[in-house]
Amino acid sequence: MSAPTVESSTVPAAEEPPDTPDTGEKHRLTALTGLAALSLDAMASVAYGPEAIVLVLAAAGGHGLGFTLPVTLAIAGLLAVLVASYRQVIAAFPDGGGSYAVAKVHLGRRTSLVAAASLVLDYVLNVAVAVTAGVAALTSAFPALYDDRLVLCLGVLVLITAVNLRGIVESAKVFIVPTAVFVVAIFTLIAVGLFRDAPVSTATAEGHAAVLTENATTVGALLLLKAFASGCSALTGVEAIANAVPSFREPRARRAQHAEIALGGLLGAMLIGLAVLISRFGLRPVDGVTVLAQLADASLGHNWAFYVIQFATTVLLALSANTSFGGLPVLLKLLARDHFLPHVFALKADRQVHRHGVLALAGVSAALLLFSGGDTNTLVPLFAIGVFVGFTVAQTGMVLHWRRERGARWRAKALLNGLGALLTGVSAIVVTATKFHDGAWLIVVALPLLVLSFETVHRAYAKIGERLGIGRVPEPPHRDHSLVVVPVGGLSKLTGEALNAAVSLGDEVRAVTVTYDEPEDREAAAALRRDWELWNPGVDLIELRSRHRTVGRPVAEYVRRIYDYHPGTRVTVLIPETEPAHLWQRILQNQRGAVVAHAVRRDTDAAICRLRFRLT
Repeated sequence: MSAPTVESSTVPAAEEPPDTPDTGEKHRLTALTGLAALSLDAMASVAYGPEAIVLVLAAAGGHGLGFTLPVTLAIAGLLAVLVASYRQVIAAFPDGGGSYAVAKVHLGRRTSLVAAASLVLDYVLNVAVAVTAGVAALTSAFPALYDDRLVLCLGVLVLITAVNLRGIVESAKVFIVPTAVFVVAIFTLIAVGLFRDAPVSTATAEGHAAVLTENATTVGALLLLKAFASGCSALTGVEAIANAVPSFREPRARRAQHAEIALGGLLGAMLIGLAVLISRFGLRPVDGVTVLAQLADASLGHNWAFYVIQFATTVLLALSANTSFGGLPVLLKLLARDHFLPHVFALKADRQVHRHGVLALAGVSAALLLFSGGDTNTLVPLFAIGVFVGFTVAQTGMVLHWRRERGARWRAKALLNGLGALLTGVSAIVVTATKFHDGAWLIVVALPLLVLSFETVHRAYAKIGERLGIGRVPEPPHRDHSLVVVPVGGLSKLTGEALNAAVSLGDEVRAVTVTYDEPEDREAAAALRRDWELWNPGVDLIELRSRHRTVGRPVAEYVRRIYDYHPGTRVTVLIPETEPAHLWQRILQNQRGAVVAHAVRRDTDAAICRLRFRLT
C-alpha cells in the first residue's frame, strides 16, 4: 500500500485551463500539415461540386450543359474573393473563430451568435455528409456492402474521432498522404484529358440512363443562378483555416495565410480543369455514375488509373470530415470562453486537443448518421446553407473593420469584402429557397434555436457570476470552528489513515457509522463499538440508526442537524475509499463512498473530501 491522497470535490479536472501559456509548438500545424488537416472538405468538394452544376443545367438539355464552364468560372471568381477575404480575416483575427470573431467585434453579439450557430451546423453536417458520401462511393464499387452502410459509416466516424483525439498534428500526418494522392490524381486526369480530342472510354456510362431533358433549350437566369448556388457547395471548407488559426505554429497568422492561399489555388485549378473537360468531352449526367468517374474513364480509360482515382476519391470523401474536427473544437472553445457554451469546451488535453469538442462533434454526427440511415441524399439538402451565412457575416464585418481601421488601401479591401458579402448573401438566399422543401427548413428552424441555446447558457453563467460575486473584491478571510465528519464501516488501516487526515484538517472530528435494525446488523454494530473502545483513537464514534438500508441519507441528515444546532460551523465530510491497483478491480468496489458524497452534496452545503488509499 502507498500513502493516501485526499481529493477535494472542488479540485478542477486534470486538464490545462484555457489561459495557461502553451509552449507545445510540436503539436501545432505547419502550412503543409494545416493544408492536409483543414482542407479535406474543400478538396473533396470537387467530387460533387461540378456534378451539382451539371445536374441543374441538365434540365435545359445539351444547350444548358454548355454553360458548365461559365458557371464554374463564376464560382472560381467567388472562390478567389473568399480566399482573399479570409486571408484578411486571418491577419485581423489571429485568435481564430472566423466569422464569429469578426461579427463579435463589428456586428454585435446577436449577429456573432448567428454566425457561430451557422458554422456549428455546417461543421456537424459536413461530418455526416462526408462520411456517408465516402461510404456511398465504397458501396458503389462493392455493392455487397450496401446493406451494411450504416455500420460502415459509424466505423469510419469512430476511426476519424480516434485519430483526432491523438492531436491535430497526428491527424494531419495521417491524412497528408491520401490528400496528396487525390490532388495528384485529379491533376493527372486533367492534364491527360486536355490532350485528348475524344473520350478514350465510355464504359462507366454504358447501360445507365441519362439524366437529361433532350428537348429543353431555354437557359434562363434563374436556372443559371440555381446552378451557381448548387455548385457553390464546392466552396464549403474554405473558412476552416481562418477558424483554426491558433492550431498553427508561430508565426500563426502567416502560416495560416499560406495554407489558405494554397487551398484556393489548388481548389480553383481543379474546378476549372474539370469544367473544361466536361465541356470538351460533352459529358452528360447519368444515373448511378458520378461525373468525376465519367471524366476519369474518358481521360484515362477504364483501367487501373480509373480505379486509383475512384479509390482516392472514396478515401478523401470519407476523411474530409476531418476539417470539422480541426475547426469546430476551436470555435467551441471561443464560445465557451465567452460564456455561450459550458466552460468544459475550453479545456485542452496534453496534445493540444479540445477533447470535449471532438467528442461532442462525434456524438452529434453519430446521431445524424443514425437519423439518416447512412443515406447521403437525406443530408445533402441541409448542407452548405450555414457556411454561406458565415461567409456573408464575415465579409460584412470586414467591411466595417476596414472603415474603422482606415489603413493602407482600405477602400480596395472594403470593396473586395463588400463584393464577397453580396455574392455569398445572394447565394445563401438562393440555396435556402431552392432547397427549402428538400429539408433546408430544418436549418431555418435549427439556427435560431441554437442561438437561443447560446443565450440561455450565457444568462446562466451571468447569474452564477452574480451569485459568486465575480469581479468584486471579497471580504477578508476569517476562521470559523471546523468539524470533520468521517463515515466508517469497520476498523482497518484505511480507517486509521482517514482519522489521521481528519484531525489534521479540523478542530473537531467525529466518526459516524450507519446501523440497521436487523439482528445480524445489530451484532456487527456491537462488535464495532467494542473494537472502537479497545482501539480508543480519541475520536467519538456516533451511531446513525436507519430504518432503510441506505448510507447516504442518514449521513446527510446528521450533517443538517449539525448546521441546525451549531450555525456558523464549517463542516467537512471526509470519505475514505480504496483505489484499486488495476482498472478491472473497480467493479469489485461497493461504491458506498460515491453514494455518501452524492447525498451530502445534494442535501447540504458541507465540503466533501474523498480520501483515496491506493492499493499497490
